[in-house]
Amino acid sequence: MPFNVEVVVSRLATFVIGLTLLVGVVLDCPGYLTHAERVRVYDVRPVDSRLTHVAVIGDSYTTGTDEGGLGPKSWTARAWRALAQHGVPIAADVAAEAHAGYGMPGVHGSVFGDLTARAVKPDDALVVFFGSRNDQGVDPGLLADRAFAAFDMARHIAPSARLLVIGPPWPTADVPDAVLQIRDVLNAAARGAGAAFIDPTGDRWFVDTPDLIGADGVHPNDAGHAYLADMIAPLIRTQLSR
Repeated sequence: MPFNVEVVVSRLATFVIGLTLLVGVVLDCPGYLTHAERVRVYDVRPVDSRLTHVAVIGDSYTTGTDEGGLGPKSWTARAWRALAQHGVPIAADVAAEAHAGYGMPGVHGSVFGDLTARAVKPDDALVVFFGSRNDQGVDPGLLADRAFAAFDMARHIAPSARLLVIGPPWPTADVPDAVLQIRDVLNAAARGAGAAFIDPTGDRWFVDTPDLIGADGVHPNDAGHAYLADMIAPLIRTQLSR
């Protein structure tokens, strides 16, 4: 018998409508469910074959901190929502660790190469590297080797993926020489790997906007993560459209 898609869809729709009516009847019956059970909300998300798979590797600017950017308020979560509104639904794997960099181990001992191995999947369309100011003090030669190795690993795991490398941002116009050196090393390594490179220091991200940085003077607050999403989502969209 031939497979009739319309019949299957129709039957599924009928089942969903019937189930919805049944739930409505049950919830209208006093005493049938406890109060906690009555107010519970279920979020059913359909499987969407149009989802674009993206990996993100980063540091505390991506994990979020007590200053802001935790959970749905992170720049990544905000960016995925913004992209979905523009018709680009994202399925993301984010591997980020506080204090981590390409050469500097994070709080759990990981460098960006370790995080790359965890986050990147063969069907990824884009891999985003963001940071890291934590690499201050790392030998420039070692930094270059570690960065190129991370980019090369991403290339081997996801051969079809584009690479987007975002250098470390700095919250003021007085960027330390050590951070500018990190920027230059990453720029060269990214270009050598055929990756797009974005320079937040040159583009003056966060400059003259102290209201976007938390009380520690280092990490973005919730408004700062919204700002990061506004800056990074269009970059991701551009890479995915190529």
